[in-house]
Amino acid sequence: MISLYNTHEQRMFYLGDKEMKRDALWQNGSNKSPIRFSINKKILMLAAAIVLPFFIVVVVLLVSMIQYSRVYDKIVSDMTIANNYNLNFKDEMDESLYKLVVGYVDFGNISEDETLKDPYALIGELRAEFTKLKDITTETESRVWLETLLRNIDTLEKRVDDIFENIRIGGRYDENIQELDNNIYILTELIQDDIQYYIYYQTKAMEVVTGNLKQQMQSFIIVCGLLVLFLVVLTVIATWRITTGILRPIKVLYDATRQVSEGDLSARADVCSKDEIEILANGFNDMAANMQTLIGQIKEDEQKMRRLDLRLLQEQINPHFLYNTLDTIVWLIEDEKADEAVNMVVSLSSFFRLVLSKGKEIITLREEEQHISSYLKIQERRYRDILEYDIQIDDALYDYQILKLSLQPLVENALYHGIKYKRSRGCIHISCEKTGEVLHLAVSDNGIGMDEEDLEQLRKEIERPCRETEKGFGLANVNERIRMYFGTGYGMKIESEKGRGTIVELIIPAIKIYESLPDDVPG
Repeated sequence: MISLYNTHEQRMFYLGDKEMKRDALWQNGSNKSPIRFSINKKILMLAAAIVLPFFIVVVVLLVSMIQYSRVYDKIVSDMTIANNYNLNFKDEMDESLYKLVVGYVDFGNISEDETLKDPYALIGELRAEFTKLKDITTETESRVWLETLLRNIDTLEKRVDDIFENIRIGGRYDENIQELDNNIYILTELIQDDIQYYIYYQTKAMEVVTGNLKQQMQSFIIVCGLLVLFLVVLTVIATWRITTGILRPIKVLYDATRQVSEGDLSARADVCSKDEIEILANGFNDMAANMQTLIGQIKEDEQKMRRLDLRLLQEQINPHFLYNTLDTIVWLIEDEKADEAVNMVVSLSSFFRLVLSKGKEIITLREEEQHISSYLKIQERRYRDILEYDIQIDDALYDYQILKLSLQPLVENALYHGIKYKRSRGCIHISCEKTGEVLHLAVSDNGIGMDEEDLEQLRKEIERPCRETEKGFGLANVNERIRMYFGTGYGMKIESEKGRGTIVELIIPAIKIYESLPDDVPG
């Protein structure tokens, strides 16, 4: 019994078979001469010696740049805040207090004038911002001027209190004007000077940060130069030793391979490198000793290669189907038929998900039915005026296996070559019956059918290798794959009558998905 579906046997396709043989040789070589210092380790150590120092240097540089960027951004942010007040505070405070003194506005309605601001609000905002700056400023001179600034703000607030009290009492216009000239204007100018000094010393701090960065960059360039010189020397020495240790045994293996290619099967590669090359040489020696057996397996390998070729051929679905489906979806969206467009997208997604089937060649009859159903739902939308379909598959047959994409080419053929050219509505009927140990799957249509001559020509075409087929490629592909997997006793039958329709029947062994194929069926 040959199982197609457990993991071990699936590897017996051409590439998988080659891998298993290689693994066996590798294991034999490992037993004879275990690896002490593999080529992979040598290369990784060389790469680490080159990359790690550069990585450390880059990390150090990035950390320095990030720290510099943070300090720089903080200073710029602080200077921006200070500069805003340097430009606006004095003019706004002087103008607002002057208009309060002359009676243009009073403290109760000053906020209603868009050109004026409440002096207390200005003072509170200024105090809050520069208190925050003082808390986060570390540069000594800048802190001194911030402290002076905050003291002048306190004094300014007291003078504003005096003006407010005089206005409240009334009759003290001259005193208020004198207060403006002798105190307020001077204090606002002092505050402006304090802000300018703060900006000046913050600018000097920025210059210090920039100088430190330049110094770090110079040091980094020197270190990098020395490191590159050291790494060049290290790389040359390590590369010479590693390549010599690899190339010498490869030369021995090459000479032995050349002798075998010239017909001397007694040639052997004597390698003692204690790495993968020695294992490879041992594998080569085993291969030479078993060459006759391997030559006898070439035909089997070619057969498996042909099977892989067929696996690729089965994926050649007509691209016009996808183009037309996408065009239909676009048309539905433009016609604001969102629900129908969503249904078509879901059907298309289901169709291609089942086409891929996670790389499986064998699927259940249930999955194949879902695949056909998705395909017909899409086509029904495009050919709704001419197409009807009916799928009748007993639930008891759902667990039986079938080659992926066995029914879809049949349904496509019935639609495009039977129903589409009929002048009235047509129907595609899909059914499955189990007779003994055989499944009979039929796709029938009541389309235009074929005359005897065309039918006989199509029968001949599907018997040919699908690469050589001039017409009916999809049907020939399905027929060839069925015979390749299940044997020549299975395959496809076609019956048709001009004007009455066509019936295409697939005959495959009735095997459930986890059962094994009979001994007489090729795996």
